[in-house]
Amino acid sequence: MKKDGFALRHIGPRESDLQHMFKTIGIENLDQLIYETIPSDIRLKENLKLDEPMTEYEYLNHIQELGKKNKVFKSYIGLGYNPAIVPAVIQRNIFENPGWYTAYTPYQAEIAQGRLEAILNFQTTVIELSGMEIANASLLDESTAAAEAMALLFDVRSRDQKKNNANKFFVSEEVLPQTISVLQTRSTPIGVELVIGNHETFDFSSDFYGALLQYPGKYGQVNDYAGFITKAKANEIKVAVAADILSLVKLTSPGEMGADVVVGTTQRFGIPMGYGGPHAAFFATKQDYKRSMPGRIIGVTIDTNGNRALRMALQTREQHIKREKATSNICTAQVLLAVMAGMYAVYHGPKGLEFIADKVHKSAVTLADSLNKLGVYQTNSSFFDTILVKADAQKVKAVAENHEVNFYYVDNETISISVNETTSISDVNQIISIFAEATGKEKFSIYELSNATNFDANLERKSSFLQHDVFNSYHSESSLMRYIKKLEKKDLALNHSMISLGSCTMKLNAAAEMLPLSMAMWNNIHPFAPIEQAEGYQILLKKLEQQLNVVTGFAGTTLQPNSGAQGEYAGLMAIRAYHLSRGDVHRNIALIPASAHGTNPASAAMAGMTIIVTKTMENGNIDVEDLRAKALEHSANLSCLMVTYPSTHGVFESAIREITQIIHDNGGQVYMDGANMNAQVGLTNPATIGADVCHLNLHKTFAIPHGGGGPGVGPICVAPQLVPFLPTNPIIPTGGNQAITAISGAPFGSALVCLISYGYICMLGSEGLTDATKYAILNANYIKARLEEHYPILYSGEKGRAAHEMIIDCRAFKLNGIEVTDIAKRLMDYGFHAPTVSFPVGGTMMIEPTESEDLAELDRFCEAMISIKKEIDSVNIEEPNNVLKNSPHTLQMLTADVWNFPYTREKAAFPLDYIADNKFWPTVRRTDDAYGDRNLVCSCAPIEAYMN
Repeated sequence: MKKDGFALRHIGPRESDLQHMFKTIGIENLDQLIYETIPSDIRLKENLKLDEPMTEYEYLNHIQELGKKNKVFKSYIGLGYNPAIVPAVIQRNIFENPGWYTAYTPYQAEIAQGRLEAILNFQTTVIELSGMEIANASLLDESTAAAEAMALLFDVRSRDQKKNNANKFFVSEEVLPQTISVLQTRSTPIGVELVIGNHETFDFSSDFYGALLQYPGKYGQVNDYAGFITKAKANEIKVAVAADILSLVKLTSPGEMGADVVVGTTQRFGIPMGYGGPHAAFFATKQDYKRSMPGRIIGVTIDTNGNRALRMALQTREQHIKREKATSNICTAQVLLAVMAGMYAVYHGPKGLEFIADKVHKSAVTLADSLNKLGVYQTNSSFFDTILVKADAQKVKAVAENHEVNFYYVDNETISISVNETTSISDVNQIISIFAEATGKEKFSIYELSNATNFDANLERKSSFLQHDVFNSYHSESSLMRYIKKLEKKDLALNHSMISLGSCTMKLNAAAEMLPLSMAMWNNIHPFAPIEQAEGYQILLKKLEQQLNVVTGFAGTTLQPNSGAQGEYAGLMAIRAYHLSRGDVHRNIALIPASAHGTNPASAAMAGMTIIVTKTMENGNIDVEDLRAKALEHSANLSCLMVTYPSTHGVFESAIREITQIIHDNGGQVYMDGANMNAQVGLTNPATIGADVCHLNLHKTFAIPHGGGGPGVGPICVAPQLVPFLPTNPIIPTGGNQAITAISGAPFGSALVCLISYGYICMLGSEGLTDATKYAILNANYIKARLEEHYPILYSGEKGRAAHEMIIDCRAFKLNGIEVTDIAKRLMDYGFHAPTVSFPVGGTMMIEPTESEDLAELDRFCEAMISIKKEIDSVNIEEPNNVLKNSPHTLQMLTADVWNFPYTREKAAFPLDYIADNKFWPTVRRTDDAYGDRNLVCSCAPIEAYMN
């Protein structure tokens, strides 16, 4: 490897380590391992055609120069995206901190208490501002959250409504255009009929089950929806409201009006626009609907000692359990962004939020009054931050863009102007000056903001919010910095040790890839800014699409899906559109192997497909003959096969080309789940195995960090016949010439974090990407070789090799009274996050080290696992008071005066020598999930709990 090359920094094992690793595995060289792992008939015949790799220094210079092609205008476009001030203390200590952005989803609650508390703060903020009873730990964006609301309300219809097939969903014409587009995509496959119209003339007939309102409306009008909601309730119609969270500081909450669901985005709570994302959406509803609620909920419970602890609640709702019966395929949330938004509320507190909301509203009122004086009349009868004025749009646009200002031009004579947290008196004067110049009037200046309110008194918020101690304690930078650090120390992230999660690929998120996210020329652009103002973004995103086309062997890519599950859905919808375009309206059967990831059947159900499960054999491979029989049986109606490759069991199945040919011979398309692309890049690809579409988890294979459970990005790459059907956007057109409607709200999804994957590919280049794949396979097989003397290995390829991940079988340890969960918790005492537990097979662990881990870290993990196996061998089922069952061991336990355990404190906390050098202390003992589900609490304690 080049001494200044990025691959040297990204790939863990050193050249001097290789002979030892080869000897341990039993191979002569890396080429032999790859030959024995990947079937020769699917190996690429030539290298990936990518540009020469850049060094980190070269890349950072390149991204700076490319960023200069973006024009960062003052943005007053609105439509759900607003400039926001990211408090520097949050930017530096969370957004730019690997202790926060490299953490994994908090399935192991005992080593995620800090993040769980931060998300609980987020949930509390949402619950109190929305006026609802329960909120989840964030969703992807406002548009998809609204679609989830539509699906939830469809799911919770009354028995009579289901019997009478009440399937109409009313959508106010005030709803954001990108949200309507996503609703159009999501509604048809599940049998929902959208009716878009004026809420004031809605007929409330019995064939409607639900309605969606926008508060305030897309161009700023604030409507009093209390009467609408009351009438809807009288007709058994449930109501969802998409609300601007900052406006809820000033306006009566939708919950107080009687709403059933409230959704929106927290982007303006200190998260940059980033050309569309990532941003944390919110979803709040009533306790009655908690079992149908999409996504994750953080709940309060107790640990073994009865102390307060946090964990993810009601996890059986997830699609991994419900599969095709799930009402949502949501897997990734936007946890990192939710943490930032929640911390923004903590930092400002209720009084700070009131000050910000007051300033925003006063700026809008002052601007409206000033423009009226110019004869530019404002037409909203009531507004919060967005005014609608009548003027010659073309004249105004020319002057505005000359002054580097963007408004939203509704039509030739109507302009929408959304002011925001960053808007100053100077900015208001600039807008006045623009309209004065455009209308030929004499300009004037204002020197203070109006104190008037421009919404009805009955819409003014009367209820208090965020009275909890946490929102009223950390308002100086020092105090917030220390609070953030206190929470960070409770979480185990990649900056402490390897997180060897199979299927989740927790690899290095390099600093050089992350730095550009803080640059203003990248993070401060509105997704609906004129396309010519985003030239840098357009160059980068098109280049990334081309790079992903090369990697997958496909012809087209869309970056719009903002999670892996969204990518699955987008791929299936492209297949659906392809069949419909050919008149094959009857092709709706999806074949899905029994071993598939739970999002696969959930996504297929959302796409309106009928799922037929195919068998897997004892070795974990697809049962080809069963697949063949079912493909033939359903050939007239076959839509697609969903297949993960390498398989969910971490094996390259040699029959894959036969499998894909069977599907094609029977008129279907092949969707490949890209969860395991880390084992393919540069060595094989989806096109070569015979797939037609794949999604890629950029937050796995292409180095976007998991962020504690999100952001995720799940673009799809497609074969030529599917290119015409890639999704579009109603404001910035994207996709093919027969494009399906939107998959997510922003034209290019979470565009900001696409910079990370672009940097990853640019700095690794063809050779580096291929080496990354080889070393991922090497590291997995090294761990396999070290552990197979101690643990049964469940699956391996025909030549005895694993792919980039491998599965150890822990089921036999039940004879000793030990469950796989006990091993997961004991690993915390050794300073490690557990591998993937009980997926894809119950009672097992799936281990994926990735290419980024060096030999020393691999050995530390292996020594920990070998030590735990010795502990398992030393216990028996009759004596549950043992070091495994009592794990993890907290500092409080170790320093207590009383020690009632039949082993030493040293064995509990320091079973191996290396641990003392960098000890990580879990802050709670095992959490009681059942107690938490029985006593569901998903917000901060009421203020009374803080009183003496």
